Amino acid sequence: MAEHRAGSFLDPADDPRHQGATPGGEKEILTEYLRHHRQTLELKCAGLDAEQLARRAVPPSTMSLLGLVRHLAEVERAWFRRVLSERPDTTRIYRTPDEPDLDWDGAVADSALVEEAWANLRGEQDFGTAYLAAADLDSRVPFEDGTISAREVIVHLIEEYARHNGHADLLRECLDGRVGE
Repeated sequence: MAEHRAGSFLDPADDPRHQGATPGGEKEILTEYLRHHRQTLELKCAGLDAEQLARRAVPPSTMSLLGLVRHLAEVERAWFRRVLSERPDTTRIYRTPDEPDLDWDGAVADSALVEEAWANLRGEQDFGTAYLAAADLDSRVPFEDGTISAREVIVHLIEEYARHNGHADLLRECLDGRVGE
């Protein structure tokens, strides 16, 4: 059995994320990295109640684990629905003209909001996964003053999750001392 630090999330033998060689080519590798980081966020939030998920553990920041869940649902929606699916009029989940930071500011300790946030995130992840399964990584769509490829978007999303999983590491450790991947 592999060693793990006291207070870490889980024994490596119990880690549900893929641990072997990633089969296939570039698309499969990128999709697996994105899946891994999506699952890491879920692990960071596992076992916490609404109050813990909503706690802003590093004042004055408005960042919380629940805020991260909401933010990443918005990010997935923006990239897969609004940009890659070329549906820019798709309604935003946590942003209005008057409240552009609802993903963070609206992340309050309410179990119904927590359930809604996870349902939104999982729904957007499912949409993105289905989009990627059918996508050509080289396909380009209009974006800002030029175009962007599905490859660029998936690499950006891997970076986005990796960066925010680093935030989740610190937030979770502030909450209960648990550390790890």
